[in-house]
Amino acid sequence: MKKWIYTAVLLLFAGALAGCANQQKTQEGEQRYACPLATASPEDTVTQIYAEKFVEEVDRLSEGRIKIQVYPNSVLGGDRELLESCYDGDIPFIIQNTAPQVTFIPDTAIFDAPCIFEDLEEVRKTVDDPEFFAQIQESYRDSGYELLGYSDQGFRVMSTNKEITSFEDFSGQKIRTMENSYHLEFWSALGANPTPMNFSEVYIGLQQNTIDAQENPYEVIVSNNLYEQQDYVVETNHLPHLISLVVSKDFYDELPEEDQEILIEAQEIAREYSREASDERISQRIETIEESGTQIITLDDETRQAMIDASAAIYEDIRESVDPGIYEAYMGDKD
Repeated sequence: MKKWIYTAVLLLFAGALAGCANQQKTQEGEQRYACPLATASPEDTVTQIYAEKFVEEVDRLSEGRIKIQVYPNSVLGGDRELLESCYDGDIPFIIQNTAPQVTFIPDTAIFDAPCIFEDLEEVRKTVDDPEFFAQIQESYRDSGYELLGYSDQGFRVMSTNKEITSFEDFSGQKIRTMENSYHLEFWSALGANPTPMNFSEVYIGLQQNTIDAQENPYEVIVSNNLYEQQDYVVETNHLPHLISLVVSKDFYDELPEEDQEILIEAQEIAREYSREASDERISQRIETIEESGTQIITLDDETRQAMIDASAAIYEDIRESVDPGIYEAYMGDKD
């Protein structure tokens, strides 16, 4: 039985990693495709909603010529592996948060600038702005990818067992972060002790008090039951949790213009659909957390300003790392 399961998994991976090897032309010369789209996120997330709506719209707009199969939950690899496979063309489509992309696409560091936005509508207006989007899209192209667009899962917030009511309360908090230098720098600037940790270890880390806190969007905090191990969720809203829909550039460039337009239109529909779903789900996630007895804390303006002031060096580091035009278009007069 074990041998049979192992063989089945290998066959699954081999089929998915064949990219769009199932390309074929009909007798009328019509091009057809069957391709994988991979994510590292669980099924019960906005990422999955974004992916499924995109797939649905591509199928509809192409009248069934372009078939895409979604592989969620790191079935085809974690974020880094997916980026590498997408670059090679083995997995033509991926959807993921921007934080893991910094190593591959340096200009995406702009999204790690903390405490820039007051609300999600401002975030969405900025990333959808044609001038900004054209510039960041060119950065993806230079790195071997085609960016179709961004959806989001709201802001990243902090969960902890310590009540945070002032800037000084961040001091000493052992908080789990992603392996991203700007994230580490931000929490250190707040006086916390950031600790990179594999996400699969976070729940146990909180349970065993290896870490005191973690940061993620509401979606992730609830879908992974992290709030069960925390007394407070603090609305730091320090970063928007953007999720990008990316295509292998080589694959995209070989598509007929008609099919490229189908992917673009499908993404635009899926983006709006998933953003609406995200807004609804955030309200539901907050209700779930509050019903559990975990308290949600909204920071006052003084604490928020102290966080911005503490981030000055990070803004400068990011300014030196990304294209000046991208920096100005995203930051405006905020730094």
